[in-house]
Amino acid sequence: MARILVLGAGVGGLSAALRLRSQLPDSHEIVVFDQSPVHVFWPSLLWLMTGTRRNEQIQRSLDALGKRNIAFVNTPVTELNPADKSIVAGGTLWTGDAVIVALGATLDPSSVSGLSDEPGNFYTVQGALAIWQQLQTLERGRIVVLITRVPFKCPAAPYEAAMLIDGYFRKRGLRNRVTIEVWAAEPAPMGVAGPNVSQAVIDALKERGIAYYPNQIVQRVDAAEHRLEFSGGTVVTYDLLAYVPPHRVPSVVTSAGLAPADGWVTVDRHTLETAFPNVFAIGDITAIPLPIGKPLPKAGVFAERQAKVVADIIANRINNRSANTAFDGVGECFIEMGRGIAGFARGNFYAEPTPKVKAYRPGLHWHIAKVAFERRWLKQLW
Repeated sequence: MARILVLGAGVGGLSAALRLRSQLPDSHEIVVFDQSPVHVFWPSLLWLMTGTRRNEQIQRSLDALGKRNIAFVNTPVTELNPADKSIVAGGTLWTGDAVIVALGATLDPSSVSGLSDEPGNFYTVQGALAIWQQLQTLERGRIVVLITRVPFKCPAAPYEAAMLIDGYFRKRGLRNRVTIEVWAAEPAPMGVAGPNVSQAVIDALKERGIAYYPNQIVQRVDAAEHRLEFSGGTVVTYDLLAYVPPHRVPSVVTSAGLAPADGWVTVDRHTLETAFPNVFAIGDITAIPLPIGKPLPKAGVFAERQAKVVADIIANRINNRSANTAFDGVGECFIEMGRGIAGFARGNFYAEPTPKVKAYRPGLHWHIAKVAFERRWLKQLW
């Protein structure tokens, strides 16, 4: 009997566990660890933020994993020893035949002075709900969508947030009373996807009257005065702040020696295996360099596909089967634009010398496709 330890129950961790269960008989043990008792379908936080989803619609209990003969341990992982494939969780030592590290990126608003005093971190349930509460009472003013640092997961999310907020105020008939701006610590939207995709996003913002300010690094937030102070001396006031917090590797992963200080986990770009045999890392926690000198974007679609590749590799090794399975760098992204319209981009990020990504014409059909994807994901286990 083999035991596989899956650290994290996000999109990547759950995808890996479910795929492993489909590939291995029940005699092999699959154990998932997460500090949260529920799985939140993260892409739906943008809809929660603008009132088109309720909290309970986008969360599911992880106890349901038991129905698939997958053990769930609801406690944080406090130690990780990749050399012997062991972890400590809840004070208990666990050793496995393989480990999949899918802990995601830790959100760290405290690393920007004053940012933690603002509630509008829409990368969390609490933050998305806080923004929704503010939106319902705001009738005029300045709304700032802020990207504090790079890299961050889901490169489209802040731009989607701005356009969804735009659509919300148009629906209320108040769009002419509010200004919406995106202040970003990156030079262009979704830059790894190439200049055509970046320009398509910039054009979509411009069409909606949303101002865009790239290459802006926030240094301090004064929540009491509603002020943002940027490097270079620019000061911006706001009435509502919706922000992407800084991201970092979880401390337990750094302590394990899997990631350098201020860095991310290095893996084989095709197998997702770390320098330690049968220890894999997938999703937002990784850094996979591309020929253009930038890393593969942190996105759920890559986490899901990487998870399936890793699960197949582990299952094949357990079953003593040879296989030619590999992650190919192909991915896609829906881009919500408000008022029931969405865009879509798809491409090969491993293509050389540059990623080959195509942006498709926005329309209602892409929004419907994203809703269908949400429903499929939430129904696969529950």
